[in-house]
Amino acid sequence: MLDMDVAAVYGVTARQVNEAIKNNPEKLPEEKGYIIRLTEREFTDLRSKFSTAKWSKRRTLPNAITEKGLYMLATILKSADAVEATFAII
Repeated sequence: MLDMDVAAVYGVTARQVNEAIKNNPEKLPEEKGYIIRLTEREFTDLRSKFSTAKWSKRRTLPNAITEKGLYMLATILKSADAVEATFAII
């Protein structure tokens, strides 16, 4: 899932998701497959396949979060929706 979609599910902003990723590299290691950083080309391909206005204003490349990353983010983020998502994942 992309960071903006995770934010919607967990009831937080995409900025909060990305700050959690940035501030917790030991819990969300990129090299272990928790987070996938999209390249410019991958993001351009996504934009061409899905024409949504919310992507046009984006200044940074999105992060893709894997299933393991979703669980770790749910434990880091402090929202009621994130707690519910943790229960749903388990």
